[in-house]
Amino acid sequence: QVQLVESGGGLVQPGGSLRLSCAASGTIFSSNAMGWYRQAPGKERELVTFITSGGGTNYADSVKGRFTISRDNARNTVYLQMNSVKPEDTAVYYCATNYAGRDYWGQGTQVTVSS
Repeated sequence: QVQLVESGGGLVQPGGSLRLSCAASGTIFSSNAMGWYRQAPGKERELVTFITSGGGTNYADSVKGRFTISRDNARNTVYLQMNSVKPEDTAVYYCATNYAGRDYWGQGTQVTVSS
């Protein structure tokens, strides 16, 4: 059974920074690609970024140059460093992975960007 638990969300002012964490258990973490998604009110869930097992990364255009994904395989944790945040970054952020042909999601963590 795969479990993903996000943490680190909260209220941040525009231009500020926040770091999200996603702790994984029950899987061979180091061999899995990991992704961060977000869903804003009234909008569909969208892919923000992902990191491959080899450390390759990909970002949505809306966050390029501001967000950074990284992973610590020793801690079975993936991170999302969010810098220069904007009000439009407000959403519930989810981490996700695919293992043995099945998608797994965390419970989500709320990020609110507001002054």
